[in-house]
Amino acid sequence: MATTAPTTETSTTPSNRKNALADSLRKHFSGDTPITGKARSFAKERPWATAALAGMAALAVGNLLRGRI
Repeated sequence: MATTAPTTETSTTPSNRKNALADSLRKHFSGDTPITGKARSFAKERPWATAALAGMAALAVGNLLRGRI
């Protein structure tokens, strides 16, 4: 009996709900495009994820500056 090693092709497998955001981040932030263009294209494709990331960043900055003003 001959056994063959399983082949894994990550580029041709469709993304599922668990890794769709990671795939989208990888797609938009790879390459030589300026970071502003990368962020703009990601924001256009995934506006709700962008809003959640911006909200979390705002909370982090607010907690960092709390008590210093």
